[in-house]
Parts: sequence; structure tokens; C-alpha cells
Amino acid sequence: MSNFGLRYQLFMEELIDKKGYVKVIEGLKNTVLIAVVGLIIGILIGVIIASIEVMPKYKLLPRILDRVCQVYVAFFRGTPLVVQLLVGYYVLRPLMGITLSALSSCMLIYGLNSGAYVSEIMRSGINSVDPGQMEGGRAIGFKYSTTMFKIIIPQAVKNILPTLGNEFIALIKDTSIVSFVGALDLYVAFKYIGTNNYEFMVPYLAMALIYIVLVLFITILIKLMERSLKKSDRSK
Repeated sequence: MSNFGLRYQLFMEELIDKKGYVKVIEGLKNTVLIAVVGLIIGILIGVIIASIEVMPKYKLLPRILDRVCQVYVAFFRGTPLVVQLLVGYYVLRPLMGITLSALSSCMLIYGLNSGAYVSEIMRSGINSVDPGQMEGGRAIGFKYSTTMFKIIIPQAVKNILPTLGNEFIALIKDTSIVSFVGALDLYVAFKYIGTNNYEFMVPYLAMALIYIVLVLFITILIKLMERSLKKSDRSK
């Protein structure tokens, strides 16, 4: 038997015979869950921040909110995600007396991080919408906030859908560092399998393959959504 064949056999023994697949399935579930929940939180935060950033600054409150948003974005874009994880989980969580599990903490921190990036993406999407759309909404009696959330943002989302897909892919790949706070993901699962027999080649190749499949699936899904939106626009 070749050297690779022996490595593969050891990997399959750990994966199947010793039920290593249980950890792999759980790690895959956690990886997708962190990315999905993180993106949802990020979109919600990003929409709010982008709406504040493009809001007219005639009054004091919008200017204060805009400065707060600038500080938020600067912090989360200016520090590594792993630092945010460590500070959030090991420093802020105990200081604030929050009882969140490692998995829940990761979802929240990834969401806060994503919000800073999505806000910039959403702001560019809002700016790409014809200014006449806002004027038209205000002309028929809508408030600024109503016009923004019912007319401008839906159009902006269509324009930035591919970029949001890239953000989701980035979140999927960035989950590989959640082991720093003790959360189980694909990396931890396959490292566990490799550690049991001190053989890491095949486990890490399998892990890379799963990440590639996940990214390809997301890419195809985004393209299908783009086609669906284009068809709905043509049918109007």
C-alpha cells in the first residue's frame, strides 16, 4: 500500500469506525451557523449605519449618530477579527457579566464585524440608486425613513447582491479561527481527527475540499438569485 493510501486508511478509520464524522457534522453546522447568523446581524447593522451615513446632517442628532457610526466602523475594520474575538470573549463578556456560550459569542462578534463591512457595501449601494427615487418618495408624502426602507434600500440590495455574497464567503472562511475561544468548527473537527493518529495530511485536505464545496455552493446560489431578480425586473 502506498504512503498516501495508508494515510487515507487511517483517516477513514477515525472518520467512520471511531465516529469522527459526528464532530465533522457538528463543526460544519457551527461553521454555517456562525456565518449565516453573522451575516444577518451584519446586514441589519449595516443597513442602519448606511442609512445614518447618507442622512442629511442639518440637525445635531444625525451628526452625533454619524460620528458614533464612524468610530464603530473604524474599530471593526481597523482591528483583526481574531483580536475582536479574544477581547469580546475573554475581556468584555466577563466584565459585562454576560453568560454567552462560545458559539453564541462567535455569532455576535462575527455579526458586529460584518456590520462594519456591510455598512460600506450598503452605502455604496444606496448611492448607486438614482437620487430621483428619494425625491419621488418625498414628493408623494413619504417620510425620509419610509422612503429609505421601502424604496431606496430594496433597490440598493439588488445592486450589491454579489458583494454581499462575497461577504458571506469571507465569513465562512473566517470561521476557521473560532477555536481561539473554544468553539467547534470544521478546523477543530479535522484537527481532532488528525491528532488521534498524528496524521494531518488527509484530514486537512478533506477540510479544504469541504470549504471549496461550500464556497462553490454559495457562488451558485448568488448567481441564481441574481438571475431571478433580473427576470423579475424584466417582467415588470
